[in-house]
Amino acid sequence: MGEFDLKAYLSRRRQVVEEALEKIFPTTSGLEKKVVDAARYSLFAGGKRLRPILCLAAAEVAGGDIGPVLPAACALEMIHTYSLIHDDLPAMDNDDFRRGVLTNHKVFGEAVAILAGDALLTEAFEHFASCAKEGISPVKVVEVIRIAVKAAGYRGMIGGQAIDLECENRKVSLATVEYMHIHKTGALLSASLEIGAILGGGDEARIKAMRTYGHHMGLAFQITDDLLDVEGDPTLMGKTPGSDAAKNKMTYPALLGVIQSRAAAKEHVESSLEALSGFGEAAEPLRAVARYLLVRKG
Repeated sequence: MGEFDLKAYLSRRRQVVEEALEKIFPTTSGLEKKVVDAARYSLFAGGKRLRPILCLAAAEVAGGDIGPVLPAACALEMIHTYSLIHDDLPAMDNDDFRRGVLTNHKVFGEAVAILAGDALLTEAFEHFASCAKEGISPVKVVEVIRIAVKAAGYRGMIGGQAIDLECENRKVSLATVEYMHIHKTGALLSASLEIGAILGGGDEARIKAMRTYGHHMGLAFQITDDLLDVEGDPTLMGKTPGSDAAKNKMTYPALLGVIQSRAAAKEHVESSLEALSGFGEAAEPLRAVARYLLVRKG
């Protein structure tokens, strides 16, 4: 078996997700056009589509097809996008650029940006529910919604963001930073994999393996993200490095330094790969994603 071509794989899967998102969140000429345009502005602003791609990959590892899982995969991207719109607001991170373009509130105003985020979040749950129309049992659909709610709410992403805000301009422990990252970033990444495995028909062992992989991969992702803010390539990132330090955010490099942070990321990548040790070629995309985290530049 030759070396896995991650770039080509991600490109193909990103196209699948883009086409599905276009179908489920189309333009409109109705009176609500402005808020839909604002939501689409961020939804189609050039994201990597990592969460839906991971969801689809986990479904295949579980032995399923990606077609019935696509609505849930798109829903995960909608939740992620809503969180970015709100994170960028002046009351939160106050960012002017995201993915190389002006942030949502800079284009549409703060009020419409808030509503656009709310629209994406609420619409997401219609598409989780629509998996029942794809032949997936209602019991599994309800379980997937439960997982998504927990990962996106105060026990997950929102809780992590609240901790992040509270930690600005304060010295905190490494345990606090890790707890914050597990919730703010890791929860939705891990949920994407767990949801894919469930909808793909995986047994409990496969679902648990995806959950473990997601936990460690999510932490590695956030540590490398922190490192990019110190030494990343701005042309690849779509923003200027140094924003975390300027806001006095507590990050892995701020607490451990660059060398130890790299070592921590490597440990989590190795743990994520160990979680996949029982799987064959179907898990190769997930292995390649984990390894890529250690060399990413943007």
